[in-house]
Amino acid sequence: MAQSHAGHSHEHSHEGYGRGNADRRALTLVFGLTTAFLVAEVIGGLLTGSLALLADAGHMASDSAAIGLSLFAFWLSQRPATPNRSFGYRRAEILAALFNGMTLVAISIWIFVEAYRRFQSPPEILGGWMMAVAVLGLIVNIAGATILARSEGESLNLQGALRHVIADVLGSVGAIVASLVIILTGWVYADPIISALIGVLVLGSSWTLLRDSVDILLERAPRGLDVERVGRGMVEVEGVEEVHDLHVWEITSGFPALAAHVLVGRERNCHDRRRELEKVLYREFGIEHTTLQMDHVGDHASESAGRLAFIPDIERRDRGAASG
Repeated sequence: MAQSHAGHSHEHSHEGYGRGNADRRALTLVFGLTTAFLVAEVIGGLLTGSLALLADAGHMASDSAAIGLSLFAFWLSQRPATPNRSFGYRRAEILAALFNGMTLVAISIWIFVEAYRRFQSPPEILGGWMMAVAVLGLIVNIAGATILARSEGESLNLQGALRHVIADVLGSVGAIVASLVIILTGWVYADPIISALIGVLVLGSSWTLLRDSVDILLERAPRGLDVERVGRGMVEVEGVEEVHDLHVWEITSGFPALAAHVLVGRERNCHDRRRELEKVLYREFGIEHTTLQMDHVGDHASESAGRLAFIPDIERRDRGAASG
């Protein structure tokens, strides 16, 4: 009878989640800053007639909503797993990151539409007040970006919030530049032109966030991890004859997982080889959560045909010579 041995790594530290409390505190503080300043910026934009300020205020409003969603996602992702949700709600963070990316796109589109409208009929703008509000906004946004950057969390959810705040920093800088031009020259077209540039920057900042969150939801291998190199590293472990049906994906950001079917020599101890493979995968590739089905060669038919398979180079050469 074929012997099948399933191996799992049960102890997972997941350092990204070990920083969960620090990330949550950082988000809470930034949420308070952005929400408090939002009201002042909206009032300032309406009183001065500045689209650049209103554009930045719109982005600030999305920041407050996005950071609030991120905080909720952090809470939800740390709820315990259940039999029907074996990984808990950890991908709630990825859904929040995806939503944040989509709101960045929506905001940039609104900025483009409003900038076009103001090109057609530019309103009067109070450059001095616009400058005062923009400088205050820059201070608040730099403080928020610094808090999130120092948190150093690898969570895609946290990175999404940070991108929102960085885009706000750019928006404040743009508003300051536009107000300077208006004060010095009276050229009101500087406001919609710089607003459109801010929109381009906001749109660009959404790309990486959308790409990475969609990749995780579609269970793509983690970026920067060469799956073929992982497979070759596994077959280099002494006693491993073949690795096939190899799958590497991310449960959420910073939480890679691997599953594979491994064939070992007839005289080898499957459990011993499994433990060695787990050590190699964690030490060399940072993969801690593994599910390895172990079989002896001959007890289970090789499934290399038609599947992603890795065979030691010396054995591959022997097979090629035999077939020749």
